[in-house]
Amino acid sequence: MNKVLQRAEDAVALVPDGATIMIGGFGLCGIPENLIDALRIRGTKDLTIISNNAGVDDFGIGRLLRARQLKKMIASYVGENKEFERQVITGEIDVELIPQGTLAERIRAGGAGIGGFFTPTGFGTVVAEGKETRVIDGKSFVFEQPLRADFAFVKAWRGDRKGNLIYRRTARNFNPVMATAAKVTIAEVEELVEPGRLDPDAIVTPGIFVRHILQGPSYEKRIEKRTVRL
Repeated sequence: MNKVLQRAEDAVALVPDGATIMIGGFGLCGIPENLIDALRIRGTKDLTIISNNAGVDDFGIGRLLRARQLKKMIASYVGENKEFERQVITGEIDVELIPQGTLAERIRAGGAGIGGFFTPTGFGTVVAEGKETRVIDGKSFVFEQPLRADFAFVKAWRGDRKGNLIYRRTARNFNPVMATAAKVTIAEVEELVEPGRLDPDAIVTPGIFVRHILQGPSYEKRIEKRTVRL
């Protein structure tokens, strides 16, 4: 099976309207920039996006929000995006906010085939409304279900033509768990090499999880919030 796609446009052509997509990244670190932009240009709509955050107003997932392509956002942190805030207040988009650790574990559970788990996080808050609770060893827990998606867009540092991926430092973040939790995982990498070029001990995501891979032509790698001191 040839997993290599030449362009991000070829990858997003596989995504229908109404799809659920996991998008890797933390802030603007380790996001699949080219796949996001190609999805925006294609105009695919009514999307449910699962991601740690919603980008910023003019970059990352924020561009999809501005183009009104999202119907729902499942995320942990959305505080850097004024357009997202506006759409939530006006009822233009549905949102499900999940504690960050719970979000990561729900995605991991989805990829591992686990039917759910109990966590103390969120007990006694709106997060627990409508969910099963249980006392274990004298402590209260909330039952959380796994998260899965139709597609996962992930970003890696290096990859080979078989889909094996290596991430670079904190740009790893949510990418590896998302790569396991979707029906179709599409990876974009900064450097695409031939099989055998990657150190097997350094591979984080085995190629069995990756359906398609492409090399991004360029990356802005923006900083989400720049703080300077005189």
